[in-house]
Amino acid sequence: MPLLTEWWWLGLIVFLRIAAMMAVLPGLGEQTVPMRLRLALGLMLTLTVMPAIDTGAALPALDLAVVVRALLTESVIGLILGLWLRLFIHALQTAGSIAAQATSLAQLLGNSGADPMPAIGHVLSVAALALLMVTGFHVKVAAFLILSFDLFPPLIWPDPGLVAQAGRAQVAMAFTLAFTLAAPFVILSALYNLTLGFINKAMPQLMVAFVGAPVITFGSIALLLVTAPLILSVWLGAVDRFLAGQIP
Repeated sequence: MPLLTEWWWLGLIVFLRIAAMMAVLPGLGEQTVPMRLRLALGLMLTLTVMPAIDTGAALPALDLAVVVRALLTESVIGLILGLWLRLFIHALQTAGSIAAQATSLAQLLGNSGADPMPAIGHVLSVAALALLMVTGFHVKVAAFLILSFDLFPPLIWPDPGLVAQAGRAQVAMAFTLAFTLAAPFVILSALYNLTLGFINKAMPQLMVAFVGAPVITFGSIALLLVTAPLILSVWLGAVDRFLAGQIP
């Protein structure tokens, strides 16, 4: 019975962290995934992760105060880890917004997703989620959760200073990644506007807007076709590095 109680207690701690993380986790925790399915996924992840957890010391005796402490600490830690992973999706959506604004496609199918976003951002986000699932994201998340118990021991409040520093670095990385992924579209927009300015200077009577609008639309769609595999591969590499423990 003591051994069974210890396993149940450890399982509760792991489940609390995973449940909070599943609320914002990319792919497995999307709002389009039914709540019951997310609960089942959280239970399966708990059964997968729990045997590999080494707490390093005996857990305190099970009582109401310790349960409340576990509920608070593990929920906060799981939410922090989930939000850090969610920033990668926001980076991709930001890259899509930058690309759409630069190429005058910001309003095309803008409400096709759960959150209003340009069509380029929506296409990249859906493709990235599909790529995550295809490349074994559930296995990577399980390994990341096991690693998280080394970074954040159970029943211990995380250091606010370290969390703030890591969170600031993660936000900076997300925006840097977004601008990096959108760089081809920004360069195309700069060349387009520069060329349009030369044409307008050479032929003032020509309606350059009617000529340039179809060109930039076709060029941006063609550029998306060419660069989307590279964009997604760079983004997936950044996610894999983070899941491997390379936290900024």
